Amino acid sequence: MTKDWKTRTTLVHEGSRRSQYGEMAEAIFLTQGFVYPTAEAAEARFVKAGEDEFIYARYGNPTTRMFEERIAALEGTEDAFATASGMAAVNGALTSMLRAGDHVVSSRALFGSCLYILEEVLTRFGVKVTFVDGADLDQWRRAVTPGTKAVFFESMSNPTLELVDIRAVAEIAHAQGALVIVDNVFATPIFSRAVEQGADVVVYSTTKHIDGQGRALGGVICGTTEFIRKVAEPYMKHTGGSMSPFTAWMHLNGMATLDLRCRAMADSAARIAAALEGQAQVTRVIYPGLASHPQHALAMAQMGSGGTLVTFEVAGGKDGAFRFMNALEIARISNNLGDAKTIATHPATTTHQRLPQDQKDALGITPGLIRLSVGLEDAGDLIADLQTALAAI
Repeated sequence: MTKDWKTRTTLVHEGSRRSQYGEMAEAIFLTQGFVYPTAEAAEARFVKAGEDEFIYARYGNPTTRMFEERIAALEGTEDAFATASGMAAVNGALTSMLRAGDHVVSSRALFGSCLYILEEVLTRFGVKVTFVDGADLDQWRRAVTPGTKAVFFESMSNPTLELVDIRAVAEIAHAQGALVIVDNVFATPIFSRAVEQGADVVVYSTTKHIDGQGRALGGVICGTTEFIRKVAEPYMKHTGGSMSPFTAWMHLNGMATLDLRCRAMADSAARIAAALEGQAQVTRVIYPGLASHPQHALAMAQMGSGGTLVTFEVAGGKDGAFRFMNALEIARISNNLGDAKTIATHPATTTHQRLPQDQKDALGITPGLIRLSVGLEDAGDLIADLQTALAAI
């Protein structure tokens, strides 16, 4: 592994494996099993597989391994395990390390499915979960105790783009011996410095920016070799949450342009956020790259960018939001993000619709709130599209 490679070089070359044919593109090994030369060799591999030895696709695969090594090098972790979806990564990172009686502290501002794992799945099996306001360090200090096993949070929350101070929370957690698990999907691996700032485990929905084309579900757990191979891998391979080789191959190809895409999207997002601030029909703009964002300084220190998403509130509540979204011509209505195509989402009725109204109110998920995942279209065209749609309100 070449440690001094820059990001774009790493994204093209890290982890490459070539067969005897010397292919230029990463190969897709579409096989569920592997052949052994002798019975003795099969026995030996089941006892301890070597660096380039594989047993079963649910345990590992050459194509999947290329992806794992590339994302680990990019994120700055020792290892990674590729999963079937982003939620498989969140569930795997948490469930693999927790037992009945363990205590987890989590930020309250989470994606609905993450909340389900913490509120329903973990508590069902006897794990104690405490929720805090992720931006309030005093709440973290009060909640994290010597018995806390892990803390979990989204480094930038979905959909209100609230940041958690990774370095500060990591210091609080580590002082009590707790592991720090960060869902870093909104920050992207390009703007992330989570490991440097104290995260022990980083999870991504690779469905988002890493794939970048809206093609396939995927996820990844990044961490130390000890955590990945001795904690996460046994759980994931036995419960069936591994990534398919075909998905890994698509993600490998997506990663070649990841840096270019994320930076272009973030540049457009900054222009769009600034343009939205001056619109009469927009009552609130949330974008960490704007000086008006209450955590702007933290965003610049933690990510160096405002990111690729802009959240804003339009006049007229749900009716106004729906009129706006239905009038869009370039931006598409969907619930994904990180795509090359710009996507508009109404969180209150889609991604966060299962939350009780009082939780939506507490998180700032209002009827007029829209989450915009900025794509690769021309920023000027997108601004014109948004202005035309705002006029429909």
